[in-house]
Amino acid sequence: MVMNMRYGQNKPTLETPCVRHCCLDSNDVCLGCHRSLDEILAWHSMNDQQKSALIAILQQRAIASQNR
Repeated sequence: MVMNMRYGQNKPTLETPCVRHCCLDSNDVCLGCHRSLDEILAWHSMNDQQKSALIAILQQRAIASQNR
């Protein structure tokens, strides 16, 4: 889990999983971070628990994409 102090906040927050390799596939899933377009748009409104859960899902998607 990546923690980072951002935007002068006093509490740690999770960094975006974006790896700056943005390209959506035919299912609107980013080939870089493995998030869907909806997940990318929702990231900033998610709390840290939701972000952590999504990061776990993204790790599984990355593994699955390597096995294709």
